[in-house]
Amino acid sequence: MVHRVTMIPGDGIGPEIMEAARRVWEATGVQFDWDIQQAGADQMETAGTPLPETVLQSIRTNKVAVKGPITTPIGTGFRSVNVALRKELDLFACLRPCRLYSGARSRYEAIDLVIVRENTEDLYAGVEFEPGSSEAKSIAAMSGGRIPPSAAISVKPISPEATERIARFAFDYARANRRKRVTAIAKANIMKFTDGLFFRTCSEVAKAYPDIAYDEVLVDAACMRLVQHPDTFDVMVMPNLYGDILSDLCAGLIGGLGMAPGANIGKDCALFEPTHGSAPRYKGLNKANPTALVLSGMLMLRHLGEMDAADRLEHAVAHVVAQGRFVTYDMKADRTDPTAVGTREMADAIIEALRA
Repeated sequence: MVHRVTMIPGDGIGPEIMEAARRVWEATGVQFDWDIQQAGADQMETAGTPLPETVLQSIRTNKVAVKGPITTPIGTGFRSVNVALRKELDLFACLRPCRLYSGARSRYEAIDLVIVRENTEDLYAGVEFEPGSSEAKSIAAMSGGRIPPSAAISVKPISPEATERIARFAFDYARANRRKRVTAIAKANIMKFTDGLFFRTCSEVAKAYPDIAYDEVLVDAACMRLVQHPDTFDVMVMPNLYGDILSDLCAGLIGGLGMAPGANIGKDCALFEPTHGSAPRYKGLNKANPTALVLSGMLMLRHLGEMDAADRLEHAVAHVVAQGRFVTYDMKADRTDPTAVGTREMADAIIEALRA
């Protein structure tokens, strides 16, 4: 079977790690028909938008997409293309497994966690108002003096509908993958209406899954426990912002963002991408670690039903990482180690391990 998949190379290091990862995925023997689409900062000049409608239409048609990292300007400029893709396609569930492979640089011996992040609400909904705007002044006036009139304001929506479906996704994932526990994470002791609703809804959903243990942890306590006792967590479900922060924290436990794959899944479409950013200063240097994108492709293969290929790919990556010879600089004990290889060469090693 040939799989028609939208491919978005991205910008910064995106195109070069995508080319490396493409070669690895094709080496599994699975057949792909790539529908290559462009998005990101470079498209502003030619299309007038970083996210052309043709990209969205391609994903809606093909149902499956893989994407390299795309630069998001900080503080000014266009809003995140990543967030826009999730909202436009209703990719409500962000799945970020964090597994420690032998040979990866870590302070720990065994990590196997899964972050399930609600993708459509919370502070990432993009409902914010500039300081001095009529909307910001109106909200400040309603605050009873708690918000100064000069403040910029961001709105945090949390709905029972969106919370219920992300909670069900987390429990269904746990059951399908023989996981034992789902932990809801929020800050309900302070944000009693929004995060309180998140906890209450997750708790209600948990009643339908008596075979899966359920508990709730405040986000600050969760950060401490992840550092001290990461083995006490299994599947974690949380609102958007906490999911973004904690998935980076968990990536730090397994060797860094270069080892952290991701998937964004909705009812109709799925988009697979690494957790890390576009790292423009490394663009074109053949230096970036391709592992996170390669493993995102492993998640894609599982989504496509190509379980054997996904298993073989994961084993090949684990072999190369454990061997520690043909890996990029960030995976060496000394980041200046002259034996570190480049993006292309690490992909070559994974392909060789696949064939062996």
